[in-house]
Amino acid sequence: MTMATTRLSSRGQVVIPEPVRERLALKPGTEFVVIGEADVVILKAIARPSLSEFAKLVARARRQAKLAGVRKADVARVVREVRRAR
Repeated sequence: MTMATTRLSSRGQVVIPEPVRERLALKPGTEFVVIGEADVVILKAIARPSLSEFAKLVARARRQAKLAGVRKADVARVVREVRRAR
């Protein structure tokens, strides 16, 4: 584990120390989910799946939908309903 300290700027910015950025291979533009609870702040880098990982996720979702009895027509109907509700 790499540990370091940092400080919150007057603009609410936090610098992730270089050793941590290097160890985690963080690049400019990396997006994070930020979770705060009591005195704990967690930054979780958002990693976009590769195309092959995405294809596996879609296949898994389709299998689960089929097992649940969800049809394409059901999805289209719900999308229309949500769009109308806006």
